[in-house]
Amino acid sequence: MKTSDKYHKWVEWSEEDQVYIGKCPDLITGIHGDDPQQVYSDLCEVVEDVIRHLESKKSSLPFPQVRPMRDVA
Repeated sequence: MKTSDKYHKWVEWSEEDQVYIGKCPDLITGIHGDDPQQVYSDLCEVVEDVIRHLESKKSSLPFPQVRPMRDVA
């Protein structure tokens, strides 16, 4: 498993901004665009870049805290 796979990433439509927003709250605030698949692809690249940057600075990666909601039923 890649390190980036530990971090939850998602894309959602923003009615207010009229664009798709890609989020990974544990690492970045987000990115946006018109094509949800492209936004997700770009988001994954940005997350990888952030991880590489933090590792190159010998900084600790934040603990992945955001998780998708699960049915408890």
